Amino acid sequence: MTAPHVAPYGTWKSPIDSNAIVTDAIRLSAIALDGNDIYWLEGRPTERGRSVLVRRTPDGETSDVTPPPFNVRTRVHEYGGGAFLVADGTIYFANFDDQRLYRHAPGTEPQALVPEHACRFAELVLDRTRDRLICVCEDHNPSNTEPINSLVAIDLATGAIAPLATGCDFYASPCLSPDGTRLAWIEWNHPAMPWDATRLQVAKIEDNGSLGPATCVAGSDERAAVCHPKWSPDGSLFFVSDRSNWWNLYRYTDGRTELLYELDAEFAYPHWVFGLSLYDFISAEQLLCTYTQNGKWHLARLNLLTRHLLRVDLPYTDLGSLHVANDRAVFIAGAPDMPTAAVLLNLGTGERSTLKQATSLVIDPGYLSVPEAIAFPTTDGETAHAWYYPPSNRDFTAPAGERPPLLVNSHGGPTAATAPTFSLKLQYWTSRGFAVLDVNYRGSTGYGRAYRERLQGRWGIVDLDDCAAGADSLVERGLADPNRLAIAGGSAGGYTTLAVLTFRDTFKAGCSRYGVSDLAILATETHKFESRYLDGLVGRYPEDKDIYTARSPLFHADRLSCPVIFFQGLEDKVVPPNQAELMVAALRDRGIPVAYIAFAGEQHGFRRAETIKRAIDGEFYFYSRIFGFEPADEIEPVEILNLG
Repeated sequence: MTAPHVAPYGTWKSPIDSNAIVTDAIRLSAIALDGNDIYWLEGRPTERGRSVLVRRTPDGETSDVTPPPFNVRTRVHEYGGGAFLVADGTIYFANFDDQRLYRHAPGTEPQALVPEHACRFAELVLDRTRDRLICVCEDHNPSNTEPINSLVAIDLATGAIAPLATGCDFYASPCLSPDGTRLAWIEWNHPAMPWDATRLQVAKIEDNGSLGPATCVAGSDERAAVCHPKWSPDGSLFFVSDRSNWWNLYRYTDGRTELLYELDAEFAYPHWVFGLSLYDFISAEQLLCTYTQNGKWHLARLNLLTRHLLRVDLPYTDLGSLHVANDRAVFIAGAPDMPTAAVLLNLGTGERSTLKQATSLVIDPGYLSVPEAIAFPTTDGETAHAWYYPPSNRDFTAPAGERPPLLVNSHGGPTAATAPTFSLKLQYWTSRGFAVLDVNYRGSTGYGRAYRERLQGRWGIVDLDDCAAGADSLVERGLADPNRLAIAGGSAGGYTTLAVLTFRDTFKAGCSRYGVSDLAILATETHKFESRYLDGLVGRYPEDKDIYTARSPLFHADRLSCPVIFFQGLEDKVVPPNQAELMVAALRDRGIPVAYIAFAGEQHGFRRAETIKRAIDGEFYFYSRIFGFEPADEIEPVEILNLG
């Protein structure tokens, strides 16, 4: 093996280019079992982001189930999830373009199940006894002050929609008891988010199909986020609650609630999307569950008789969409050196097989950066968390004494988290000579409710402090060049990016992807699900208008003096384009180097191959011009205003 070439950071030639990221990559978002068949959902950038349901039969053959132009994706809460159900070979799914529900029986074309209307649907449950679907409904009739959410039943013979549970602002996770006589669900009201305070309700299903009086099982007299209800085979109701600070598993039987296993770990994560499944039953005496501890996800068996938790030895650090049937488990999993994959695990033999990987691209480990979990001191005498990825490319080394440029990633949400899983987008940077710091600032999930709540009332303060402190800690360790510190983020991470560039002096450049610049616009123009989110994170609007103004980068653009590049989808309903455009205009008028690239047809989060490619290459090109290095690849230039 030849000695590595000596070349400045940022100029290294990498096999991980933007074509590799989009040409041979899909997004695996859900998996399900139906008899001996396995189904999963693939988001395909090369098909303009279309989500396709794929089936794998017992002989190992895979095939697309939903034909073009159908796009299996719901817009309930705008973030979607829970867009399909498979039962006895028949698929029920929400189609993105018209948001109607369709039924797709084997050997037929998909048929619309409901008439055209303003409703959206998610989390479909088959009520076999009554030949109907039960699901979440979000009614966007223009006459409504805001969309109306409810639980409804849809007659499979007529398509008629009947209300089941109404009156709350939000509903989620409907689930039928094994005998079909009871329905459980989660509900909550403004201004709470589902990770703040929810209620778990149970009601008997009457002879006419309606619901009897509901009983609140958990969440009524305590500030707790209750989530992920499931019925066990013996008719007990299981759920997850953070009443003890950590999202742990509970069981409700005959009017009594009990904690199943106490652990300083999270057996759930925030309800951003529908259709989450993080545990399932092997039998009435044993369940299979996932949990995260110190930033890594694990799989374990929980014996419900002995209360013994046994971790399953697997190479993954990120797990989700777990389902169990007939001694088989399927889930979506990934690790820093393993692409996200749909996985089948035989619970009897322990045999594991990969059904589908998000990419078939094989990368030599010499080009992959292995993350290190770091904790670092931040403001208020507290500690924040992050994953540090050093530059890594077997073919290159930097000149003696040179420190690498650092890209700090600020995740979205902000009530979300970043996990150490395989990402070609991240390795794109490290294999070219950038260090990357993926920050789980205070407010992130995975470290207990108390850590999550440290962002309450302080969004735009502690997240900024933690991103800056993380960068400073790497500079102090000699792992980053203090003159080449960049920060990037999307959505809420875009806000943190713009805010830290405005109100702190740590970073020298930044990238905002569909980020927020005016908090008041976000509070008044965003969709229903997040319309009161800022009540907790910032304050009530307009009562606390002064706080909104004080923390909005747009009103303090005179304090932002470093270059910024913006990427924005023009059909984004979560963070409208004016959030980026107003900030771009302010920086342009002040003579600050700024670039703006807008994408027609894109919503909140980029799904199309050409968009993803342009965004990552454009960001790298931008930094090359700002930090003064020459990329190894030819990249389509980006127009940078005010760049001398």
